[in-house]
Amino acid sequence: MVLTAEYIALASNDLKAYCNKAELSVEVEEKDVTTYASAGWKEMIGGLKSGELGLEFKTDFAASALDSILWPLFGTVVTFEVRPTQAAAGASNPKWTGSVLVKELKPISGGVGDEATQSVSFPTTGAVTRAIV
Repeated sequence: MVLTAEYIALASNDLKAYCNKAELSVEVEEKDVTTYASAGWKEMIGGLKSGELGLEFKTDFAASALDSILWPLFGTVVTFEVRPTQAAAGASNPKWTGSVLVKELKPISGGVGDEATQSVSFPTTGAVTRAIV
């Protein structure tokens, strides 16, 4: 699969026109439950789960554009949705949803001659769900 039309929304704002990279990662803490009965092998179970939504945006300061959407979200917990394509969610286009803390923004980033972009990472808060409907 080649990602050519991902769907990304924050607080119900469709951001596909500004976003050129999205990455949702989830992980679980590993907890060592090894005992003397483990016969010399470590035994692990999963603990607390966490996640992070990483996004790269093409910055836009026009009225009603990216900056005016993101700035009011700074410091708040908002919902997100990501899908591999902009088509409706389904068996071949699952969606992941949850909430993230908008903990950082980088409205000005780059050097002389660079594209105006910003890469941000938002930690998930609460459960991340995967659905196909």
